[in-house]
Amino acid sequence: MKKNLNTILTVILFMTFTIAVSAAKIEAVKTGSRIDVTINGKFFTSYIFSENEKYPFFFPVNGPFTGTSVTSMRNSEYPHHSSLFFGCDLVNGGNWWQEDLERGRIISVNAQVTKQGGDTVIIDDECIWSRPEAVSPVKDTRRIIITSPSRGRYQIDFSIMMEMLTDVTILKTNHSLFSARVAADISVKYGGTMINAEGKKNEKDTFGSKSAWIDYYGKRGTAFEGIAIMQHPSNPWYPSPWFTRDYGFFSPTPMFWPENEKDIFMKKGTVLKLNYRVLVHEGDTREAGIAEAFTEYSRTKPSSH
Repeated sequence: MKKNLNTILTVILFMTFTIAVSAAKIEAVKTGSRIDVTINGKFFTSYIFSENEKYPFFFPVNGPFTGTSVTSMRNSEYPHHSSLFFGCDLVNGGNWWQEDLERGRIISVNAQVTKQGGDTVIIDDECIWSRPEAVSPVKDTRRIIITSPSRGRYQIDFSIMMEMLTDVTILKTNHSLFSARVAADISVKYGGTMINAEGKKNEKDTFGSKSAWIDYYGKRGTAFEGIAIMQHPSNPWYPSPWFTRDYGFFSPTPMFWPENEKDIFMKKGTVLKLNYRVLVHEGDTREAGIAEAFTEYSRTKPSSH
């Protein structure tokens, strides 16, 4: 009996030691208008919220294999694509997605690192959707939780509550909500793969299709690397259809396929709760276990921060 007890204690101690050793150390530092995040001492991403930007966004979003970004930061053809971001066009006559700042800007008023060190970083922010000489239509509060649940996988949980400060009308638009522009070298245009939960691939078959998630990956050196976006089942309009492009853009976009083809109207005081999970991963979709990761995510309770 004593021998069995010693064996059990040894196993428990070994498992505890293994978990402690394998758990990633994640840290964040706020410097001016950005928050820099490192995982095991390696730079992962920055949450950027400077006053000359249209909205807060993440850039770069470095992959666990190469240490280079799986997202890209604007170009001459689509200068409104800023890596990994959240916004919306055609809201009460304003634009919180593209065009100049006078047409609308999502202003971070209180970005803070509320937890850092250990195996988790938490960033909380409050943002006002502002436009000169117009009533602000939306205030959003967001919580960003960054972890590294396993080797070769970085995770960003993005939770946002949008409060309507006045009656809000959103016209049909392909520019809406959570989005990513991937790095050119992993885009379909340059040999990469985009695949959704149903196994449909690339723009031809994923555009306009409802799906819980999409993964976008490509070959980098001797391995694949990519980024997946997942919609939590608690989200309004779940599962939203996706706006996808082979040149490297993907976004679950409910405002482009509104119910009954009607404008989306929300009364003052309405609160939308949206949750997304981003997995930055080594390997292709199967090797990274994206389907299994979504199953796990779908069982989690959505953040209420």
